[in-house]
Amino acid sequence: MKRTSLLALLLTFAVVLAACGNKSETPANSASPSATSTESSSPDAQSSLAGIKASGKIKIGTEGTYAPFTYHDASGKLTGFDVEIAEEVSKRLGVEPEFLETPWDGLIAGLDAKRFDIVFNEVSITDERKEKYDFSDPYIVSKAVLLVHEDNTEITKLADLKGKKSAQSLTSNLTKIAEENGAVIVGTDGFNQAIDLLLTKRVDATINDGLSYLDLKKQKPDVKIKVVDETSEASHSAALIRKGNEELVKAVNEALAAMKSDGTYLKISEKYFGTDVSK
Repeated sequence: MKRTSLLALLLTFAVVLAACGNKSETPANSASPSATSTESSSPDAQSSLAGIKASGKIKIGTEGTYAPFTYHDASGKLTGFDVEIAEEVSKRLGVEPEFLETPWDGLIAGLDAKRFDIVFNEVSITDERKEKYDFSDPYIVSKAVLLVHEDNTEITKLADLKGKKSAQSLTSNLTKIAEENGAVIVGTDGFNQAIDLLLTKRVDATINDGLSYLDLKKQKPDVKIKVVDETSEASHSAALIRKGNEELVKAVNEALAAMKSDGTYLKISEKYFGTDVSK
């Protein structure tokens, strides 16, 4: 009797232990409420705009060598039309701008690698780019011009580029125009290098932004370069943003619209170009 009672007691104790053991295993194999809460608030789960506001700054990709859009003034300060537009947009988003200067051909790669949140650098809106990226509303409109050395008499129109060397940034949409007209492309880091190659006659031409050329002539009236042709269609440029950041796109568009409405945009535009370059 005593042995039977003792055995029964031991069996009962074993069942209780097993039950307790099963309860302790359940939370270990499933996410706890606190773990779920932490995961949902992680940076990856937040929208880009929410992450930017949480950090208090927005990382902006720009060249810093493309006057008058993004360049360094005599004191060494980064400035320019695109820079001031970006600064004003940042202010209206309630964050500080952090500019990360990168050669043109590295700007899109930097955006892909999430080194930047956005790019302000006279980026033209093209169908090819729209397949992979989002754009803000355009904030500048300009035409591309064909530039040659003032001594050049062989090239008078875009079609004359066939077989000629044209200095171009390889990922620029202007390169496509040069290729379509039969040019032999000589890769450059940007506008300044293209002009240097043209002045030293190491290339025959370059297709570049008309507003950049006007700024060059304003800064260096005697520069030995001339415009011989221009594209028939104007190019619309905007801020470049990774896809999937609709809230950021919307916020930037609202800031740009407010700038145009209250006269801030026109003030910046006239400072650099003497006119409204949004039309």
